[in-house]
Amino acid sequence: MHWRSRLLHPSRRAPEGFRSLVPPVHRGSTVIFERTTDIRDDWHQAAHGYTYGLYGSPTVLDLGARIAELEGARHTFIVPGGQAAIATVYLAFCKAGSHGLVPYNAYGPSRELAGGLLGRLGIEIETYDPAIGARIAGLIRPNTALIWTESPGSVTMEVQDVPAIVAAAKARGVPVALDNTYAAGVLFDAFGHGVDVSVQALTKYVGGHSDLLLGSVSVANESLYESVGSVWSQLGMAVSPDDASLALRGLQTLGIRLERLEASALAIARWLESRPEVEQVLHPALPGCPGHDVWKRDFTGSSSVFSFVFRPQIPAAAVAAFVDRLVFFRKGFSWGGTTSLAMIYPDLRRPGRDYAGRLVRLNVGLEEPEDLIADLSNALLGGPQRDDD
Repeated sequence: MHWRSRLLHPSRRAPEGFRSLVPPVHRGSTVIFERTTDIRDDWHQAAHGYTYGLYGSPTVLDLGARIAELEGARHTFIVPGGQAAIATVYLAFCKAGSHGLVPYNAYGPSRELAGGLLGRLGIEIETYDPAIGARIAGLIRPNTALIWTESPGSVTMEVQDVPAIVAAAKARGVPVALDNTYAAGVLFDAFGHGVDVSVQALTKYVGGHSDLLLGSVSVANESLYESVGSVWSQLGMAVSPDDASLALRGLQTLGIRLERLEASALAIARWLESRPEVEQVLHPALPGCPGHDVWKRDFTGSSSVFSFVFRPQIPAAAVAAFVDRLVFFRKGFSWGGTTSLAMIYPDLRRPGRDYAGRLVRLNVGLEEPEDLIADLSNALLGGPQRDDD
């Protein structure tokens, strides 16, 4: 054999049998078949074997299997990000002429999708009060194809009565999807509470280090597996095995990170409650937060993200200056990572409530809570800005 051919067809290989605690990273697009009778192009890789890298290498499918096990799902599809997960679910259940329901506090890009692409496809998405509970039955139409829930809301932290919404939806044969990112798929038992589809932005708690973009779509049963899977495969939701390996690594420390983040966030939220500048702290685990009773009934813990609202006499410019003075809390979107973040929402509007730039959302990271409280205190007192901001 010519040496150029030998580069592609080697006769010597490393010995088999290497076993490691770390899942291997399988990169590849083309799958090799042993014989022509084995050739097929099908996304059901668990049933028919690997056919093409688009449908996931063993690294990606391993991540999906582990997320499904954590959530108690029939199957989990791994997708390129949280927004990809939301889009997959919308397109799996809605078609031209369909009606869908989404809470008005839902993740911003989800609402943009509803008013943009879905509207152009002839799909009507109606917003509803996240506190509606069983009264959502009055909004369900004959053509309602999907009800979204997000609990708590990722900015204003409304806790939804998901079991009541599920009961009303099931009575009319309407599937319910939940954005379960806040709970990392483990602090709220989506499928135990009757949800049909649970999505996560694995970018956040599962990844845990602000260095990857991934999402997941977990389904409750075989019928949903087929419905969602066919759309997932047609959309070409390819995922990098390297990103999947980072998420697999993140899963190993998820338990200890969530425990630490919960304790730190609660300590900071309670401190903020005592501040004279603060009108309200929106943290579901605090008794004074709207929806706390539902959170206490349905959740097994809280996570790192919450918001607080300055008093009305404090102008939006002063709130922005406060955020600019923070040192450990960096300014940035997303949450669930190791570094604390702060974000303001000057244009945030909620029916019946105008926050007028007074709301600040915090993601509490792995810094010492005492340092974070000192940072907040200094910023409230008008401390110096960072030199690099």
